[in-house]
Amino acid sequence: MTLAFKGIIVTSYCHYTSKTLFLYVIIYSMARANSQGLSPTALRAKRSRDKAAAMTPKRKARKAENQRIGQKPGSDLHHTSSGTVKRTSIAYNRATHTRGEV
Repeated sequence: MTLAFKGIIVTSYCHYTSKTLFLYVIIYSMARANSQGLSPTALRAKRSRDKAAAMTPKRKARKAENQRIGQKPGSDLHHTSSGTVKRTSIAYNRATHTRGEV
């Protein structure tokens, strides 16, 4: 069996080895892919921005509060503009832009 991945051609004769190698190539490619189709430079910049946003004091405080309250399946914790936290459905919490909350 011959596999090609990003210019690398791998040939294997053992069925088990080829299956393992094929799964490794799929997992490797999935880990490095991005759903938005960004270039490697844009992806690095986005990851840097996301990391900076996640490390702000406000975001750290919200994360700590969420961990104290605890998560339940099928619901999210919604931080309101007044500073309170309420449990809402996942769909409601992820659609804040449609209500003008963001």
